[in-house]
Amino acid sequence: MADLLALVDCNNFYASCERVFQPRLRGRPVVVLSNNDGCVIARSNEAKALGIAMGAPWHLNKDLFQREGVIVRSSNYSLYGDMSARVMQILAEMTPQLEIYSIDEAFLDLAGFEGRAEAHMRQVRQTVLAWTGIPVSVGIAPTKTLAKVANRLAKKRAATGGVLVLADEASQTEALAQLELTDLWGVAGRLAQRLVALGIASPLALRAADPKFVRQHCSVVIERMVLELRGMPCLGLETVAANRQTIMASRSFGRPVEYRRELEEAVASYISRAAEKMRRQDLVTSAVTVFALSNRFKPDERQYSGTHTVHLPVATADTSRLLKAALHGVARIWQPGIRYKKAGVICLDLQPASKAQPGLFHAADGPERQALMSALDELNRRYGRGMVSFAAAGTSQAWSLRSERRSRRYTTRWAELLEVKDGARALSQAAGSPSRGPDPSQHKTP
Repeated sequence: MADLLALVDCNNFYASCERVFQPRLRGRPVVVLSNNDGCVIARSNEAKALGIAMGAPWHLNKDLFQREGVIVRSSNYSLYGDMSARVMQILAEMTPQLEIYSIDEAFLDLAGFEGRAEAHMRQVRQTVLAWTGIPVSVGIAPTKTLAKVANRLAKKRAATGGVLVLADEASQTEALAQLELTDLWGVAGRLAQRLVALGIASPLALRAADPKFVRQHCSVVIERMVLELRGMPCLGLETVAANRQTIMASRSFGRPVEYRRELEEAVASYISRAAEKMRRQDLVTSAVTVFALSNRFKPDERQYSGTHTVHLPVATADTSRLLKAALHGVARIWQPGIRYKKAGVICLDLQPASKAQPGLFHAADGPERQALMSALDELNRRYGRGMVSFAAAGTSQAWSLRSERRSRRYTTRWAELLEVKDGARALSQAAGSPSRGPDPSQHKTP
């Protein structure tokens, strides 16, 4: 039998993260909103059962959510990112090789687990739930595509206990017969329509199709999908992340920005975040693009989109150097009288820091500056992002994202740690027992 892969996928991840520290949200419909509380980007199963669609605008559904008792939360990316790291750390300790596919998904290599792959992954599932409070589903199969299929059905079938193995052709055929084309990994509406036009109307028909025919009329990607559906691995485990070519940091503002100082603060905040990401990956950049634009959904206002790229004399990841370049870019694109909706920075031409070449008149980042930046990153990692920052990024940041319904950042901010005022009541809530008292889900962030 071919070696097996497992896909571990966190169930309703954002909503699950909210429930870890707010037990009373369990069993209740929960939705998480996008940046600036725009639209729904995550739903609990209870919210899905109410027919709430992904991408549903918040301002158009307020009455419905209130009527149905839907708990609404603003995005809490600090919490989600930290919980994701904890889940991935557990998975890395329980498998020889791991590919982190997204914030809530990972592929695991199960080579060497012959005959006990399912038992091992059930143990993994129980461990993740016990140590983090995050429920996961597991799909096991010889290929990534089939593991995705197995994972999808493991979520839907309560009888699987959250783990489904598709190790042989018979089980794979049974699973594929229950799916539509659009249920397959990477097959969206337009591609599905194209396949139907070619006489391929189901996952089983796609598996039976001639790979060369599919490649000729679609792409090599779909040819590989055909082979993967047959149990022939074409997509290996990517255990080493490829070097990134760019890093972007960008956000929409919580309110229109009309003053240059506020735009400079926002860009300074974004470039500081991008520099931190580069240092974490031991990368440097040789060019920075700064952009800002107005709200295109308000045609009655003056429209503008400005972009400027600043080329650096030597590649760097030093925040102070990058701040100078970014603020120079702001000066070049600034236009008075514009109500800016969004701004951002893009660090271009990334390369390993060890390969940065000094210029004739400009030195690369020296040991002293590197040590200073490392100390800055460590303080922010230990005590919370933004604990130590450059003055150019401002302090009040009134332009920042609107997140009126964000829960506490329980794991990354000292000031927002979980408070237990009644130990017995907290324990009963964690165990799922009914309890009286104020609903912690209604906590309002200071």
